[in-house]
Amino acid sequence: MRPYSRNAALFIVALAVTGAVAGCSSASTDAAKKPSASSTAPGPEKSAEAPKGPVKPPALSVGKTHTYTAIDNSGNATTMSVTFHAAKYATPSEIGEAKPKGRYAVLTVEVTNAGHRDGTFTPYRNMRWKDRATTEQEVSTLISTGTQDVGTTYHPGQGVTGDIVLDVPRKGGSVTYYDTRGTAALLFEMPSR
Repeated sequence: MRPYSRNAALFIVALAVTGAVAGCSSASTDAAKKPSASSTAPGPEKSAEAPKGPVKPPALSVGKTHTYTAIDNSGNATTMSVTFHAAKYATPSEIGEAKPKGRYAVLTVEVTNAGHRDGTFTPYRNMRWKDRATTEQEVSTLISTGTQDVGTTYHPGQGVTGDIVLDVPRKGGSVTYYDTRGTAALLFEMPSR
């Protein structure tokens, strides 16, 4: 190899090594200054920050209205609106029934389809009570107080006001309504008296 060719080759190798070292240090400095496109994409480290457990549904206290998205078994969605008008605890004689396992709670609700597709509200087997001392318990009953049945399919714009009778372990706590897919849709805050 000729001396100038060897010097040129050494210069190119030295330049490549210097550029690689400088490129590494400047790349890490640049990465520290601004996020790269790949660092903003969701990755395994993002899943650790995701909320754990079920999302808490909107809480309804007496006199309040909330909406939720009802999705049927075919995947069709509509907006359902529920107003929690009243809650009271009743004795078996007040509603003409046998003794409950716990105590009867009567929720008066107004259910309206505020969306553009048919939607259902089905409280039977989809109402669960809990408090700080007790895990979720299924509390639905088929008892009627003689009001309209709110458990039905609603066409857009239709609404019904009626009672839901529950057999809850004790006063207080909360009752969660689960839609037909088993998703927590609403949480009724129960009175302690």
